[in-house]
Amino acid sequence: MNDWTAICSLSDIPALGSRRVTRTHGLDVALFRNDKDEVFALLDRCPHKGGPLSQGIVFGTSVACPLHNWTIGLGSGEAAAPDVGCTPKFSVKMENGQVFLNTAELASHATDLTRPVAGPARHSACA
Repeated sequence: MNDWTAICSLSDIPALGSRRVTRTHGLDVALFRNDKDEVFALLDRCPHKGGPLSQGIVFGTSVACPLHNWTIGLGSGEAAAPDVGCTPKFSVKMENGQVFLNTAELASHATDLTRPVAGPARHSACA
């Protein structure tokens, strides 16, 4: 059985925008809302050089990293070709206009990842 943590209401995430969720351990999670009111959650770190995806431009089901314009799929966390890399995604649930994230994932998923100080972020598999 999954436990879910209420994060915010859908209206708290701007259309074609994002909202950051701070975690006790690990990097923030970025919530994204597209023009169809679909909500996605990714680690707030581009797989290329660690740019904050929450500051990127949302279009369709993708976000453009603000540092080098890499396109990251919101549903998968994968970079669009020809770029290669992946950022971890998080499970999202919507009920009655409220956005929920999986409690266990918030506490443990990708907590070992950090932003690079210099050089490229390590390229790891999506999980």
